[in-house]
Amino acid sequence: MSKDRVIGGGMLIAAIIIWILYTLYGFLLILFPDLPVPKPNFNLINIPVTIVWLAVTAVLFIAAWIGYTLATTPPPKPIEEIEKELEEELKQIETKEEKTSSEP
Repeated sequence: MSKDRVIGGGMLIAAIIIWILYTLYGFLLILFPDLPVPKPNFNLINIPVTIVWLAVTAVLFIAAWIGYTLATTPPPKPIEEIEKELEEELKQIETKEEKTSSEP
């Protein structure tokens, strides 16, 4: 597997896991108010928390999309291979031209 695919898969998985944990942490505070974690005052901070959650979700979605793209896009051909193909095509064109110019 190529290096780009590994990095892309890692980015995709990391973004999804971070989003799940980030989202669950917010809901865990609501569902289990006795958890020993810092708790914000939900009445005063509800709208900004939602905006921050949406921003974090958007950033993680973009990271997941980039990771998916890296993981699923095939690697490009090496330049040497492309040069060989171009040389072969050039030789074919030259031989066709020689054949047409040699015919009366």
